[in-house]
Amino acid sequence: MPNERLRTAMLERGITPAALAEAIKVDAKSVERWISGRTPYRRHRYAVAAQLQVDEVYLWPDALGADQVASASESEIINIYPHRWAVPSELWRNFFDNAEHEIGILVYSGLFLSEDAGVHRIFREKADAGARVRILLGDPTADVVEQRNADEGIESLASKIKNALVMYRPLFGLDGIEFRLHRTVLYNSIYRADDQLLVNTHIYGTPASQAPVFHLRRVAGGGMVSTYVDSFERVWDEARPLE
Repeated sequence: MPNERLRTAMLERGITPAALAEAIKVDAKSVERWISGRTPYRRHRYAVAAQLQVDEVYLWPDALGADQVASASESEIINIYPHRWAVPSELWRNFFDNAEHEIGILVYSGLFLSEDAGVHRIFREKADAGARVRILLGDPTADVVEQRNADEGIESLASKIKNALVMYRPLFGLDGIEFRLHRTVLYNSIYRADDQLLVNTHIYGTPASQAPVFHLRRVAGGGMVSTYVDSFERVWDEARPLE
């Protein structure tokens, strides 16, 4: 069966089989066989994934055994904080400041970030340097927002979202910075800086600030970061651009 993921990743980056073969020092016919469905050796899988900037498991999901995936995924965990408020304030800024290509935020309000002028400055600087900054906030009119009010005992989450929008207003319309509103049930808030994530779990009856946060970094062969990134992308695709 043809490897459509590999084919698509190459097409999206404008890389031909010959160019990929030259980059990783193999014969072009080998690349063509991989596209046709043959699984390459581990060293070649890793080289292709690095060249295409995608996860090895995404391109060849059946290539690694369950034990290998579990071990690599465990290695993706950098730290676990018992509460969001326990994450050091300087970590948030350093986290986004280390991004070079991609910054993503998926929250309902994330008011604590929208109020941080230092984070705003980082977003502007990263966008000016060519990074893509995407911010997903909850639609204040959505039923899921009202339900989260009830579930977490929050007073007027919709108002917090509107406040966040007001705080972010100086960033509206800037090249490289995009805002969308989503109507998704959030099981986690996701903060992305390239291959690193801060994942704030959502717990029934508990405000997000009191819930744990996982600090993750992508490791070749791991699956945790890819799972959260894929979830972010699905929400982004279904959300509506902020006008």
